[in-house]
Amino acid sequence: MNTIKINTSQNIDLEYELGSLGDRIVGYIIDLLVIIAYVVIVIAVFWGFSGVGTFSNASGITMFLLFLPIFFYDLVSEIFLNGQSLGKMAMKIKVISLTGESASFGQYLIRWLFRVIDFSMFSGLVATITVAVSDKKQRLGDIVAGTAVVKTSPRSQLSQTIYAPIQNTDYQLTYPEVINLKDSDIELIKEVLRNYHHTGNTALTLQAQQKVEQVLRIMSKQSESWNFLSVILRDYNFVTSQM
Repeated sequence: MNTIKINTSQNIDLEYELGSLGDRIVGYIIDLLVIIAYVVIVIAVFWGFSGVGTFSNASGITMFLLFLPIFFYDLVSEIFLNGQSLGKMAMKIKVISLTGESASFGQYLIRWLFRVIDFSMFSGLVATITVAVSDKKQRLGDIVAGTAVVKTSPRSQLSQTIYAPIQNTDYQLTYPEVINLKDSDIELIKEVLRNYHHTGNTALTLQAQQKVEQVLRIMSKQSESWNFLSVILRDYNFVTSQM
């Protein structure tokens, strides 16, 4: 299993499972099928309204407007779908920054611009080779943009358990100090727990526990660091649900 370790701005190392070359190729094929389907639909609609033979005589501007979504498909998808296209969603992979955060607009733009080299030139050979040989499974656009493609599949099960809002009005707070945490702190704790449940890395959860204890000026009441972080999340969910 290929993984990547990323040091966040909070100085905590997160470990991700990298998207494989196979995942990325299948995702690319799915995206290609989506684009082909769009082209077929556009041609059918245009032909139906304009009559047989008219489509071939369409002006350059009309053709440009019709196929503009194809040109910007990957860029727009990754920006508005948080690092994913429809193909990446199907393969449960996504683009992230090497800082551990969501990629910025500039990073998505760089990845998109380098598609010309990665995919258009040599029929995708450049992208295939760089992903296959690079330690972080990056294509050239990823290397320049400072991004990587990682798996997202382990996250679904967790989101249905400890991340769900607490509805029980009899719930007893363990750490009322959680009110002083920021959304970015909570997202980091979630990410640490996702990594723990996927890799079993207790050193990472202990590091996060120490950071939370330092920020909130508390001491853990749980014997396991991952359990402490889970309680912190439940407390935070309860407190915010009462606001």
